[in-house]
Amino acid sequence: MAETWATSGVDLHLEPAGPGGLRRGLTDALRDAVRTGRLAPGTRLPSSRALAADLGIARNTVGEAYADLVAEGWLTARQGSGTRVAERTVVPPSGPARRPRVPPRPTHNLVPGTPDLAAFPRAEWARAARRALTAAPNDALGYGDPRGRIELRTALAGYLARVRGVRCDPDHLVVTAGFSHALRILGPVLRARGADSVAVESYGLDAYWGLLQAAGLATPALPWDELGTDTGPLTTEGAVLLTPAHQFPMGMPLHPDRRATVVDWARRTDSLVLEDDYDGEFRYDRQPVGALQGLDPDRVVYLGTASKSLAPGIRLGWMVLPPALTREVTAVKGHVDTVGVLEQLTLAEFLTSGAYDRQVRASRLRYRRRRDALAAAVTERAPGVRVTGVAAGLHALLRLPPGTEPSVVQAAAWQGLALHGLSFHRHPESVAEPLDALVVGYGTPPDSAWAGALEALCRVLP
Repeated sequence: MAETWATSGVDLHLEPAGPGGLRRGLTDALRDAVRTGRLAPGTRLPSSRALAADLGIARNTVGEAYADLVAEGWLTARQGSGTRVAERTVVPPSGPARRPRVPPRPTHNLVPGTPDLAAFPRAEWARAARRALTAAPNDALGYGDPRGRIELRTALAGYLARVRGVRCDPDHLVVTAGFSHALRILGPVLRARGADSVAVESYGLDAYWGLLQAAGLATPALPWDELGTDTGPLTTEGAVLLTPAHQFPMGMPLHPDRRATVVDWARRTDSLVLEDDYDGEFRYDRQPVGALQGLDPDRVVYLGTASKSLAPGIRLGWMVLPPALTREVTAVKGHVDTVGVLEQLTLAEFLTSGAYDRQVRASRLRYRRRRDALAAAVTERAPGVRVTGVAAGLHALLRLPPGTEPSVVQAAAWQGLALHGLSFHRHPESVAEPLDALVVGYGTPPDSAWAGALEALCRVLP
């Protein structure tokens, strides 16, 4: 087949403009692309014929520009290998400024929020994906219902009712690309309903507070005491964001009296409770606490994801909405589905086939063993440190002697250990008495690195 402009050569963006004519403009443009690193050493350039056709100039002009740059050492030209960007050694500037010392790159990661990604069930997920794609109707590959695929919404409604006690109709469930995506949707909805603030807990994730603030909502912090988050002071806020099954990062469930208090407040003030059930399936000492949503589906927005049970990278979450809120949320999410349909269909198959239950149960056993090992090692090696909170989730709170948190976190960094102090998760407006503690994500390391990470942690504890 004869070469054509559409099929020959490789693409190269150049703008050979400027004084001095086309040859000089092309030479300068190529030299600048190499100098700035846009064309990396070893990059093969188009043939003179192809580049001339692309730029609409004479082939001789391109050949002369290439020859000039070969002579200057910017390009190389060899028979059979074409014209390429020359390999260059970058000479450091003389008298380099002395760089400040920085901690080494972490060897072990105990930052909370991520499961053991090496334990993702790749083979089972691939089988589910094949089955789901084979069975999917052709219209599944279209733009779709903005709430998400009906297969996934139906499977999730059944699963959440069975496992978390959520009262849910698939028509009132909206699939999202994770928890942050859900907050980006809910923020404008709350503002449109007249809310100017969403109360939050004294300890949590600043990224979530920031998403609410970006929607124009204030995020006042609720008090904290020995019973956990105090929901009694709620007044005129339009909503409250809570982690009632396993408070992040303090590690305790919301006290039963305060569960009742927050639902009564929502009913009395026509407000909403945003329930973040981020790891509700992972309780190790007893059956998990049921979802708060079961107390009043008309007042509680239930939020969950597959980020802890599977992996955050699959970007799947869900909102179970009060019926009166479904239309508003759907309108803000958009007129078409914005979450990958193949991932939705695969998760639906994963749920209905029982593979999701098997994955959760296997993960629960793995993480319980890690938490037990963490508690035993801390008790033996650092008797002045206490592991607190209920046995649940993928992280633990280690209470430190007063005044020691900054030095322990710094020592961990120098030992190549990434972890967070409790102060990292403290709301700037919190009135709770500061506590010295570490938030240890024991779910993050792969099995092969867990023993080393635990040993490194014990070395830095006071």
